[in-house]
Amino acid sequence: MDAVTFGVLGAVTAGRGPHPLSLKGPRHRAVLARLILARRRVVPLARLVEDLWETPPPRAVGAVRTFVGDLRRALEPDRPPRAPARLLVTEGPGYALRAAPDAVDAWRFEAAVAEADRLPAAQAPDRLRAALGEWRGPAYAEFGTEDWARGERSRLTELRLRAVERRAELLVELGRAAEAVPDLDAHLTEHPWREESWRLLALALYRTGRQADALAVLRRARALLAGRLGIDPGPRLRRLEAGILAQDPELDPPGEPADAAARLWTRATEAYDRTVAAGARARLESTVGLLRSLAVTGGGGLEAAREHRMAAVQAAEETGDADLAARVIGAYDVPANWTRSDDPELARRIVEAAERTLAVLPGAPSADAARCRLLATVALESRGVRSPRGPRAAAEAEDIARRLDDPALLAFALNGVFMQSCTRAGLAPRRDAIGAELVTLGLRHGLVNHEVLGHLIRLQARAALADLTAADEHARAADRLAERHERPLVAVFTAWYRALREAVSAGSSPGPSDSPGSSGSSQDSAEAAYRSAAARLDGAGMPGLERGLLPLALLGLRLSRGRPARVDPGADWGPYRPWAEPFALLAEGRDTEARGALRALPEPPPDLLYEALCCAEAALALALGDRPALRRTYDRLLPAAGELAGAGSGLLTFGPVDGWLAAIRRALEE
Repeated sequence: MDAVTFGVLGAVTAGRGPHPLSLKGPRHRAVLARLILARRRVVPLARLVEDLWETPPPRAVGAVRTFVGDLRRALEPDRPPRAPARLLVTEGPGYALRAAPDAVDAWRFEAAVAEADRLPAAQAPDRLRAALGEWRGPAYAEFGTEDWARGERSRLTELRLRAVERRAELLVELGRAAEAVPDLDAHLTEHPWREESWRLLALALYRTGRQADALAVLRRARALLAGRLGIDPGPRLRRLEAGILAQDPELDPPGEPADAAARLWTRATEAYDRTVAAGARARLESTVGLLRSLAVTGGGGLEAAREHRMAAVQAAEETGDADLAARVIGAYDVPANWTRSDDPELARRIVEAAERTLAVLPGAPSADAARCRLLATVALESRGVRSPRGPRAAAEAEDIARRLDDPALLAFALNGVFMQSCTRAGLAPRRDAIGAELVTLGLRHGLVNHEVLGHLIRLQARAALADLTAADEHARAADRLAERHERPLVAVFTAWYRALREAVSAGSSPGPSDSPGSSGSSQDSAEAAYRSAAARLDGAGMPGLERGLLPLALLGLRLSRGRPARVDPGADWGPYRPWAEPFALLAEGRDTEARGALRALPEPPPDLLYEALCCAEAALALALGDRPALRRTYDRLLPAAGELAGAGSGLLTFGPVDGWLAAIRRALEE
């Protein structure tokens, strides 16, 4: 049965799992709130009576005992008669609520704020955002006038206000000032007396190129403080105003190239928003070009490009000019070699915008290039989504690009074709051909980014086909181009490939269950290589690649050597958790639940890890003797016979597909 949880950051509530518990009347909730406020300490019965009534009625003590009895029945409905309570206990002169440390939203909030103070600056804003998400309204909302709640309400409220400001301060320091502006604006609407919030809002605006808006914020703060409180702004606000007027370089954001480019892009799009002159549309198109350049810098640049891309698309759509919208949407031809989106919600919105623009684009031949770019965008942003629309859009884009004989357009379209080339197992030869054509196009026409992409695609495809010598050559070629043209993200993929190379060269078994395996030292060296490669993902700005990748690689490493799965259920398995959880259930001896989880598994998504996840499913089916699942995985894997499972990702492997097919055949013949 799910544990009982409590909420006081808003109305006082109790629940079990997703189901709220009935707490009867306001006095019952008051008793519960008073016990939560005591933080597991005993509250004497006499104190409860004093807190619940200004003038206690004659039978107040009996009433409190009745309230406690009702609460116990709600919190522990399955407790046998006369068995001692475990949650709301009687102790000494009163009662205590022995809730777990993470069972109360206010306690979780405080722990998360404290944890954020210990985290690296780059991770702290997300932790604070999650902590602030615990709040549903004022703390102990219905007891705002009660003396016993007043001090705790004030303390929690102040902690919340400081958390909002601390998160904003971190974002500004990290060069992500634009993210801080909306929250600070809303924060000041409710709490206009917070001078530090005014300072942070003005600084955030200045650092996103909005100098006039920053000064306007400071004027508002001055007028409010003087007009309503009769005081002047404090020294920090005054110094900031003087610094902005003097354009003090110390107020500039962090000086990393990606941050500088992000600022330029932000300022350009804000200029577009404010401008109604004829040149505004050209300005918008130029900002998209900057955004595209920003994306290939990696890390903060890639994140900033994703963050601002939709704003440019929306601005273009708002003009009502379909040609402009098509150019802005289709200008983002950033090469991509990973078939899972970093931001699925953004990808969905981009696809919808592209489809809307396609629907109103003129049918004349003059619009064919724009139509091709929109279709390629649909194909690219539909990566990892099982739908006929993605492959169809990719094919249409390729046909148009070949007909127009435009090399840059064809390279963009082929990237879309690549993204839609994982709909089933065994398509590595098709991807290898795409990569080879991209390398040729890049060499002949100076398309460096797509030349790099071609080498990375061929690295993946040749690894899948167990041609590691050729894959090595493409890794070296990609690294040389990346060093010459400053493409830092390439090293992330080639480092992972070398970890995969270590895993394969250390020796993998010919089958998942009956092999001699490999030495512990080779296992350790391969695991160390994977962990080293995973460290490169920190700050790379690619959550679609990072989440769950390391634990999946380590699982493949064990299974490819015929070793039993060892799954850490507490690891961040990301999108691969449905394939990991059944292994954890098996390890706990919960075979029936594991079998149910196996049968509930969806078909793996159409991405570069399709074969790897099929092998994970096959390992589960072999362990459980599940014949329908064995037949299903056999049919899915058969087109990839002769390949290294998962190596098409260029990142990890589950060993030879032939070994898995043989093991499945033996199991089905028994």
